[in-house]
Amino acid sequence: MELFADDPMSCPLTYPGRIPAGSGVLLDDAYVPLRAAGGPPGEWRAGEETLGALLARLECHPPAARHLVVAVGSNAAPSQLRRKFLDHGVRPVVPMTLADAPGIAPGVSAHVSRWGYVPAAPLETPGETSTLYALWLDERQLAALDLTEPNYRRKPLEHPVIIGGERLAPAFAYEGRHGLLADAAGRPLRLGPQRALIQSLLDDSPALRHLCGDTPDAFVGNVGDESVRAAVFRFFQAERRAGHRPEQSRRAAKVEPRDR
Repeated sequence: MELFADDPMSCPLTYPGRIPAGSGVLLDDAYVPLRAAGGPPGEWRAGEETLGALLARLECHPPAARHLVVAVGSNAAPSQLRRKFLDHGVRPVVPMTLADAPGIAPGVSAHVSRWGYVPAAPLETPGETSTLYALWLDERQLAALDLTEPNYRRKPLEHPVIIGGERLAPAFAYEGRHGLLADAAGRPLRLGPQRALIQSLLDDSPALRHLCGDTPDAFVGNVGDESVRAAVFRFFQAERRAGHRPEQSRRAAKVEPRDR
């Protein structure tokens, strides 16, 4: 699979994007596979050298000087990460390692991005562990990624993540500011293929079809209009919000999505 053929910002119905099959290093416009070597990630193999040696050769920060951020949506797609970092003048050199993340899973945020996709947000899942990508970010990368997530707040995860058998903390995730979408029975939705997700939302609601059309392609086209996007947000907040803590619900009802 060509990981850089497109990205969700340019092709919204591909969200969350093209996800790698295994751990690696986003290195400009390439993805270099990483092979665990029985020690800390700095000792993992990236081709003929260790990850630590690769980062040193590139004059980049070592893993020990980086922050761990767990991706539940398109931040796990190298093409999306690359675009975000280049848009903010930051070189995209990012180790991406598979991690076991206790207590969270990819849910669905109750808003629509300006590009037309319905993005992910972490869903609390006590007693359940998800396999997700952990991004190893230096200070500039972390600051740049924060800027690309105005509809989220970065917060520490409750439990350490497990990478290569090691429990590592602190790790962060981007918590949604607008709550999570639920099905007709009030159960929070799990993130799935974007086309199927949007179609299920449309099939469940004549009001949403009236706003956005009958198909995912029509939905994406119509929510390009900011007023339509705002109307969908209000609909989501009134009809489909679930899975909040009480203080999050009150905030979500007041905060309009930022146009990202």
